Amino acid sequence: MTTTGTAGLRARIRTKDGWAVPHAVLTVTDMTGRQALRQEASQDGLLATDALAPGTYTAIVTAVGYGPVAATAVVTASGGTDLGSLVLTRAGGVELPPPGPWTIDPAHSTVSTVAQHLGLTSVHGRFKEFGGRIEVTENPLSSNVEAVIEAASIDTGNAMRDGHLRSPDFLDVDVHPKITYRSTGITPAGEARWTVHGELALHGVARSVDLDLSYLGTGPDPWGGVRASFRASTELRREDFAMNYNQVVQAGIAAIGATLRVELDIQAVQGEQLPPGP
Repeated sequence: MTTTGTAGLRARIRTKDGWAVPHAVLTVTDMTGRQALRQEASQDGLLATDALAPGTYTAIVTAVGYGPVAATAVVTASGGTDLGSLVLTRAGGVELPPPGPWTIDPAHSTVSTVAQHLGLTSVHGRFKEFGGRIEVTENPLSSNVEAVIEAASIDTGNAMRDGHLRSPDFLDVDVHPKITYRSTGITPAGEARWTVHGELALHGVARSVDLDLSYLGTGPDPWGGVRASFRASTELRREDFAMNYNQVVQAGIAAIGATLRVELDIQAVQGEQLPPGP
């Protein structure tokens, strides 16, 4: 039976960002290498074991997706000691948000686009209405994301241009009001970077599209929630989504470039829904 007083080993299993690592496993061996106990941490990353005989022990904590950490435990006559916080590091050295659902906060996120105009300058736009959900799993490579963008919410700062973009020449928002993205897999792409594989449905055409993703960290917000920040980008070819309209001006230069750069700055709130707040 697990004790609640000073007897036994006590520890808090955390990431370097301070998040609990649920269900980490503590294995304790004595100086001869014999296993003295093995116990799983709680959902809150807490460990409190039964009392041990006085002596010196080696405590090793392991968890799926993390590198192991070891500590020396000197057990006194009370039968226990406090190991404090034991910090686990993600395999590959990159911390991630705690597992579970995360809801994209459109008020503090941007979905922006950049297109070339006349081969000389860039036209910047953004979609003002969108939402989505991220599911972070214990194995980060099994995580997934779904997002929906209201096509008619495109805003480039010019009403005439925006009206043309909503027309059948481009987004055709009356026929295809939603732009959707659903991930199908994730692969590592370097330090703190991943490639998200998914399917983008745009203008009535569904294509495989990869996102270059960076995770920027987590932290509390002023409204009692916890937020995670991500940045992602991709490049789309208009012709892949049956948007072939163009106008050729002098010297054969196309008025609109063939590719569209999409950049995402995303804040997601932990949980199934957004908390109240600005």
